[in-house]
Amino acid sequence: MKKAIFLDRDGTINNNCDHYYIWSREELVLNPGVSETLAELKSRGYLLIVISNQGGISKGEGSAEDVEELHMHLRSLLKQEGVSLDEIYYCPHHHMVETCLCRKPQPLMIEKALARFNIDPAISWMIGDAERDVEAGKAAGLRTILIEPNSDLREVLGKID
Repeated sequence: MKKAIFLDRDGTINNNCDHYYIWSREELVLNPGVSETLAELKSRGYLLIVISNQGGISKGEGSAEDVEELHMHLRSLLKQEGVSLDEIYYCPHHHMVETCLCRKPQPLMIEKALARFNIDPAISWMIGDAERDVEAGKAAGLRTILIEPNSDLREVLGKID
């Protein structure tokens, strides 16, 4: 079985202090240490999978196309640094508009990745900047790390074996 690092997007990978929803390439700014941390985790044999709530789609503040384009840009930025993401899962729903089973803190997006990539949750991690990230990770059987929003991601390296 494989091991993986699951990461929240906004506030963990990219800075979201000026925008609750990040829709455009111009708004996408990587947090400090992201490229170095992801490269190191990849070198340790971890798959890298992003798990993100994107409820602004359901609320009509942006579209799935906007999110897909932003994710292509994110992949491109990371690729320039020698890092590739294995997958990005996102939930387009928002609890104020509709109910769903995939929005964090529900673990469905993580569970899909566990099954698809044959990942062992006992040797995998969820890293996020909100309690809902930690709850989703724990519900899926992962070890979890809660970070300060928009902080230097290198701080997690000493916690992950």
